[in-house]
Amino acid sequence: MQIQTVGIVGAGTMGNGIAQACSTKGIHVVMVDISEAAVAKGVATVSASLDRLIKKEKITAADKDAALARIKTSTSYDDLKAAQLVIEAATENFELKCKILKQLDGLLAPEVLVATNTSSISITQLAAVTGRADRFIGMHFFNPVPMMALVEIIRGLQTSDATHDAVHALAKVLGKSPITVKNAPGFVVNRILVPMINEAFFVLAENLATPEDIDAGMKLGCNQPIGPLALADMIGLDVCLAVMNVYLTEYGDSKYRPCPLLKEMVAAGRLGRKSGRGVYAY
Repeated sequence: MQIQTVGIVGAGTMGNGIAQACSTKGIHVVMVDISEAAVAKGVATVSASLDRLIKKEKITAADKDAALARIKTSTSYDDLKAAQLVIEAATENFELKCKILKQLDGLLAPEVLVATNTSSISITQLAAVTGRADRFIGMHFFNPVPMMALVEIIRGLQTSDATHDAVHALAKVLGKSPITVKNAPGFVVNRILVPMINEAFFVLAENLATPEDIDAGMKLGCNQPIGPLALADMIGLDVCLAVMNVYLTEYGDSKYRPCPLLKEMVAAGRLGRKSGRGVYAY
């Protein structure tokens, strides 16, 4: 299957990033969210990102115009019918994702592939709520999507080889470097990464070092491009907490217990960059 049009449910950080990644590689996009304001904000984010690439002389103004022209926005799922693949990029919440996937399943033609951008939820479990489990797959992009090369392609128990191969090929078209992963909570990267971030919050809570020094230590000592606390702010502290809760539930192992400080900061609305305040102020 050649994928020429991709539908995206969600115009937030991940959704608009995926839209940019597709549109700049000649793929047409239909980006859907619950309100005109949400999709307009998503397109504005893409536009600003493309402007930064123009300043760096990586693309031209004409390239930007062409990319934006390939993005159609809507508040109706009906407009997703033109897509060969629909990527659900909603908030990391199992019930919400199930609701969206059931709506899509009843609307899309039987041959349309459906992917979820979940960072932790079981692909097998999500596939089971659809009537196209063999055409369902995980396609986990990393933030910021336009910059990050990795895409985890996660096969559920039911995912067919044809579905895997089509989505893997699309990732290549987008200029990404896909890896194929078996279904398990956290998959590969976040299974290692998010517990490390959680441990950084324990270190912070114990006042072993300042946030700046914790991040500097991991950057300089482990050659990481960004420290774990700054990365948490970029990902969203609420997302980090949600992922840790999934691990704790699924594995039943106390090593995945979310740090109380992380929980308290989320309760206070300090979610990171998107709220203007997390570990750091923005």
